[in-house]
Amino acid sequence: MRICVLNGDKVNFDGTVDYGVLGSEVTVHGDCTSADYAAFAEGFDIIVSKELPISREDIYALPSCVKMIAEAGTGYNNIDLEACRERGIAVINVPAYSSERVAHTGIMLMLGLASSMRKQIGMIDRGDYSNFSEHLMVSHTELNGKTMGLIGTGHIGQKTIAIGRALDMNVIAYKPGRHTADVEYVSLDELLERSDYVFMQCPLKPETYHMIGSEQLAKMKPTAFIINTARGALIDESALIKALRSGKIAGAGLDVQENEPLSADSPLFKMENVIVTPHMGWKGLETRQRLVSILADGIRSFEAGGTLNRVDIVPGSVQLSKAAEK
Repeated sequence: MRICVLNGDKVNFDGTVDYGVLGSEVTVHGDCTSADYAAFAEGFDIIVSKELPISREDIYALPSCVKMIAEAGTGYNNIDLEACRERGIAVINVPAYSSERVAHTGIMLMLGLASSMRKQIGMIDRGDYSNFSEHLMVSHTELNGKTMGLIGTGHIGQKTIAIGRALDMNVIAYKPGRHTADVEYVSLDELLERSDYVFMQCPLKPETYHMIGSEQLAKMKPTAFIINTARGALIDESALIKALRSGKIAGAGLDVQENEPLSADSPLFKMENVIVTPHMGWKGLETRQRLVSILADGIRSFEAGGTLNRVDIVPGSVQLSKAAEK
């Protein structure tokens, strides 16, 4: 099948990833806008995107040759699945390709917050070496014995749980519905009240949008931190900034933000109790190479009539897209 990568630079920003593993006929564009989707897709069976918002209108504008949209990532809330089903366009994603790396990013943020690393580096940048010449002038706390609270216990959550336990932390979790990890599950309110470090590791859905706002932040300890490596819009960013400024919580580690890229004038950049990183959890070299490899597996499965990593199929059904049946 003919494959078109719409925004290849999102994954291959350093030229180290080989999209040729996807198939024998692959065309790669560095970037495109939503207005370009239909034009770029003309003559191709499969289009590959990374976090591009693909709306109902975009999907209905796609040429009839398009049989599948391949999302080069785990989250697919950017694609209108219902419109894809109506048009008979299959959708695949890349599950669990970055679980370890994202978990490590969350742990890195926790370690940095526990050590006031952001503040210490800022002191050095200002030529203030008092941490070296005098007693340590910043907060520095142990993690052992502290409580890690996870909102979401999927692939990333389970990796995080293992590391938390290795650090001798107490681990609790909140997850609606079926519980899959061997961990103590509590209500969201109890998790917020008990946790020293709250980890956001759940998908962004309509029901999880801004699930952490002023009311939830007020339930946290004033000594607690919140860490988000999932999706920025899980947290009401304006409410978070207010809570950080007022001291309602101790700090935050944010690898994702509500609007990306984060605006240069965001107060989050200036706060000494906040560590922000540019959605880097999935961007390690090995992680991106694994992403493209798993994406290729999904494409080959589709070409052979299989359903590997299909996300458009209604749970409990065996339906295939109209395009795949042809």
